[in-house]
Amino acid sequence: MPRTRIEAALTDLLFNRDFTVPEAADRHFTPDYRQRTDGEWADRAEFLDHITHLRTVVANGRVEVHEELHDGDKYADRHTAYITKKDGSTVRMEVYVFADLGPDGRFRRIEETTLMLQGSDADRTIGSAR
Repeated sequence: MPRTRIEAALTDLLFNRDFTVPEAADRHFTPDYRQRTDGEWADRAEFLDHITHLRTVVANGRVEVHEELHDGDKYADRHTAYITKKDGSTVRMEVYVFADLGPDGRFRRIEETTLMLQGSDADRTIGSAR
């Protein structure tokens, strides 16, 4: 099975409304998935709550991957998320990701740190807001 990539995962989760949040998550994340964003851990249910919340705020956007590395079941990348919110404001965040992939190529664990490049102070927690 092919390995997932952060660009495909985030596009399906946030910008592709042809998939429900659970459908998009099942495509790219294992059932035991967990994530740490800026030091805060979330299990799969909390992660899905986060994505569901973001879908109420995000109108559209894109992900630009600058660097991406695979080594067996290890994955790392640096990407920028460009987000336009439903209120018309924009957010630009640079994200550094280290991850483990499950045997089927989906993300099993992600640890990420975010760097706000553009947006309001209220947007600083967009990477983990629920």
